[in-house]
Amino acid sequence: MFTHGADSEVGTLKTVMLHRPGPELKRLTPRNNDRLLFDGIPWISRAQEEHDAFAEALRNRGVEVLYLTELLTETLASEDARNHAITTALSGLHLGDTLRTYLATALRESSPAELTELLTAGIRNDEVRGGHGLVTSLLPSDEFLIDPLPNLLFTRDSSVWIKDRVAITSLAMPARARETQLTELIYNEHPRFRDAPGGTRKIHGWHHEHVEGGDVLLLAPGVIAVGVGERTTPAGVERLSRQVFHAGLAHTVLAVPIAQERATMHLDTVCTMVDVDKIVMYPNVADSLQAFTVTANHAETDNFADLQLHVSEAAPFLVAAAKAMEIDTLHQIDTGLDPVTAEREQWDDGNNTLAIAPRVAVAYVRNDETNARLEESGIEVIAIEGSEVGSGRGGPRCMSCPITREPLKVG
Repeated sequence: MFTHGADSEVGTLKTVMLHRPGPELKRLTPRNNDRLLFDGIPWISRAQEEHDAFAEALRNRGVEVLYLTELLTETLASEDARNHAITTALSGLHLGDTLRTYLATALRESSPAELTELLTAGIRNDEVRGGHGLVTSLLPSDEFLIDPLPNLLFTRDSSVWIKDRVAITSLAMPARARETQLTELIYNEHPRFRDAPGGTRKIHGWHHEHVEGGDVLLLAPGVIAVGVGERTTPAGVERLSRQVFHAGLAHTVLAVPIAQERATMHLDTVCTMVDVDKIVMYPNVADSLQAFTVTANHAETDNFADLQLHVSEAAPFLVAAAKAMEIDTLHQIDTGLDPVTAEREQWDDGNNTLAIAPRVAVAYVRNDETNARLEESGIEVIAIEGSEVGSGRGGPRCMSCPITREPLKVG
């Protein structure tokens, strides 16, 4: 049993990290929501109700729920952590020395809870009480000096546990870059992770090539699929592959090209695992989805960069996945029953399910036909509301970072 970690998408979920929608969502307006990667302006109180129901559904199944902002506040009780978070948040080149010096002092004087809110909800030019000068005079009054982080809701993206190590990811969009810096701070400095037996060992890092957690699927122990598209780059997959091979975390990585479109921003927008040999998948891409199988020459080396990677020719994803997983067939459950319904329910995150055990998955209630297909295939569906929390394009899997799953038994 892992202290923290996961070796699959479907092992019984024990601990998960969520982020309850907060004041950062109140910063969204029709003028900035596109830049901040939301397709609409969510109704905050309803989004909180939906998220609370999601968390309660998990607790009812014995899952421990951790909240990112609570962990961050507890982390920021450390002076070193506070100084690191403040320095990182004020590193933008648009502030100037006068304003940066003022903000640094003001942030250091705030309580851990206040600092958490300022770092996640942001600070606008018209909200500062000092540091006035050329920068504050020339910037618009509603310009954010520290951007809000409304996408913190999607905790899946900023870190992913692979066995007993956590990959700190590198988010591609400027609006999300600071999320992984805060997540890394939690894993480095929060007592739960810092003081875990052996500490919390990390791979990758926010300063490396782009890899996002929504693109990383733990298909089976030792087998990882990584989507390559709008958010995760080929170079990011290469670095992650070298690291997991070098650390003995996997024997096969499947690099899966996906369309660089909003509707398919991550691999988990088109498919997610719901059982050890079942995957729910958007049928409009099922026949065209390909995978490059990546393995390594495990000749002994102290430097992961020296590992010799072997990359196969592209093969159909389902075929390549089954072969790597050493099963006869990876069974596909379609999103919807016809192309139009499939497209609608894919847009509404019908594929973005969160498995909390083999054959048990959380899904949005609105995807009627996909949920019916899941149930016909022997999957218990825990249906939750998501009309408001889904406005940033993300489902139950996007909104959750599994911290601990029970390992799957192999054989």
